[in-house]
Amino acid sequence: MQQQPEILANGKGWIAVNKPAGMLAIPDRHDETIPSVKQWLRKKFDELYVVHRLDKDTSGVMLWATDANAHKYLSQLFEGRAVEKIYNALVMGQPPYESGMIEIPIATHPANDGRMITSPNGKEAVTGFKLLEHFGKYAWMAFKLYTGRTHQIRVHARHAGMPLVADPVYGDGKPFLLSSVKHKYALGKHQEEEKPLINRTALHAATIAFTTQEGVDVEIEAPLPRDLKASLQQLRKWS
Repeated sequence: MQQQPEILANGKGWIAVNKPAGMLAIPDRHDETIPSVKQWLRKKFDELYVVHRLDKDTSGVMLWATDANAHKYLSQLFEGRAVEKIYNALVMGQPPYESGMIEIPIATHPANDGRMITSPNGKEAVTGFKLLEHFGKYAWMAFKLYTGRTHQIRVHARHAGMPLVADPVYGDGKPFLLSSVKHKYALGKHQEEEKPLINRTALHAATIAFTTQEGVDVEIEAPLPRDLKASLQQLRKWS
């Protein structure tokens, strides 16, 4: 069963929602019967405006506006890079340094199939990174977005030699299995195959911080979803 979104915080003209992995942010243009966060919110709010988006597989905090004035204000904050966005990700490999910046322009792939690439002819893209924990073949990372390019973290992480776990576009797309870290792993008596701990791009929008129209500084955190929490527990135990 698809996990449902939850409202994390709200203020004058805005709400922050915890988007579950596997749910669209906005309805599919070709099939509006597919569940989305916007459809879920429509049942609760008469007015609703998209401020920014998360990919289907990405979990975590999203901001929405519930009136036109707040939408204009929040959109200006995003355009002016006045919103702090921190993401967590489980990656393959290790970062080149414990912390640093990736400043590599990003452009649309020549195939024009939705993929992005690093390119000197692309648009400015800046991502900060910090190693939180390392587990041999894997690492738990924090990424800070200074720009908002499509697939920015996924593209920059791949460029730095640490693609996100289970990323089907910029990584190997393979699910994260307990057997990949636990030695002598054995299936249970009634199991025909191993159930993945993570079967989606391992990216989570952890926090958003901004100043409201009333001048109040707010920071909103989305708790880690079960798949990432369980994976970290196993990595800490067996790595």
